Amino acid sequence: MEAAAAMEAGRKLAARHPHGRSRTAHNMSSSSLRKKSDAALVRKVPVAPLRPLLANLQEVFLATKLAVLFPAVPLAIAAQCFRFDQVWVFALSLLGLIPLAERVSFLTEQIALYTGPTVGGLLNATCGNATELIIALFALLKGKIEVVKCSLLGSVLSNLLLVLGTSLFCGGVVNLGARQPYDRNQSDVSTALLFLAVLCHSAPLLLRYAVAAGEHSVSATSASLDLSRACSFVMLASYVAYLFFQLKTHRQLFEPQEVDGGDAGDDDEEPALGFASALFWLALMTAVISVLSEYVVGTIEPTSQSWGLSVSFISIILLPIVGNAAEHAGAIIFALKNKLDITLGVALGSATQISMFVVPLSVLVAWIMGVQMDLDFKLLETGSLFMAVLVTAFTLQDGTSHYLKGILLLLCYIVIGACFFVARQPAGHANSNGALLDVPTGSMSVQAA
Repeated sequence: MEAAAAMEAGRKLAARHPHGRSRTAHNMSSSSLRKKSDAALVRKVPVAPLRPLLANLQEVFLATKLAVLFPAVPLAIAAQCFRFDQVWVFALSLLGLIPLAERVSFLTEQIALYTGPTVGGLLNATCGNATELIIALFALLKGKIEVVKCSLLGSVLSNLLLVLGTSLFCGGVVNLGARQPYDRNQSDVSTALLFLAVLCHSAPLLLRYAVAAGEHSVSATSASLDLSRACSFVMLASYVAYLFFQLKTHRQLFEPQEVDGGDAGDDDEEPALGFASALFWLALMTAVISVLSEYVVGTIEPTSQSWGLSVSFISIILLPIVGNAAEHAGAIIFALKNKLDITLGVALGSATQISMFVVPLSVLVAWIMGVQMDLDFKLLETGSLFMAVLVTAFTLQDGTSHYLKGILLLLCYIVIGACFFVARQPAGHANSNGALLDVPTGSMSVQAA
């Protein structure tokens, strides 16, 4: 059976890598939503040749607490094929992305068991935010630049304020009488990279205002594009340096510490799937995510009109919350267990990955596609990003946590969400490089819907 072969491969890998496999916080967060498969059910199947296939399907589709959401995937496809209301397609596609994102994390971890920690870490760095990247690529193909910008910005804000805030609050309430420490080294590295991201986003914005004020006699559009592409190369270079720092020279800073019995540092896990099987399912899951992402991008404007919400609000608030629900739930679960290093690794690691990898990659891919996407996320968006990074950095500076820190982060997220709720952007503006703010020379005005 494939399960037995996978276990034998795991023993061989353990002999090959005597120091074990270093699990990232992202892997461990997703693992909190998994459950063991019941092998007894498969053994009861009378046809022996079918047992390996059924065991494989059981491990992929049923070994997760989110299996109940899998029916949303075929329902979304059926709704699109039979031309149901676009709102149903949008809602079902979002629900279907939740278990798919968790399964992609599971499959990358399975592959990492065969490839070793370094290649596994690179694979996780590439696929860790596959949903956001795929949605961004489909939005670029459709020319919806504002959807790309808002969805990526929303993912960063969601991780820094909503996920981290909820985790610190819940962990603080449950562990009210206990000390809640965490390692500051990891958070210091992540917040430094996030401040670099804020600088790269601010530079094109400041340049545009300087040109509008008559301080420089250059074309604001072309100069902003050139500056954004240069900054994108800088951001990708810094992300490569960050990966080398994380996976090679200072790996110990990013390994979750063994706490309360050692379940946080389980390095002896054996593969549940064979390498070829895991690779096949990863490719298939990614393809299905691509289909649902295309549905989400194509139906976001009708949904915006039907719900009476702006495209920017849906992209910044709703898409990140639903798209990263599995990862977010895992972060909160570990905060409840007072394992804040894992929670910080998930929230800050995901925010760093999106800011320093997905965003600049989107700019460069848009350049190749002939789409004029820059790093100018406009004033409200860039200001929200700066304040989110600043508040998070101050919140994490002392190395201990309590529930009040979580409340403050959540309140910041509510205020930012309220800003985008009242700044209603017409749905048609998502198809261009337009923005919430029109800035004529010498003045600023908010464009009303």
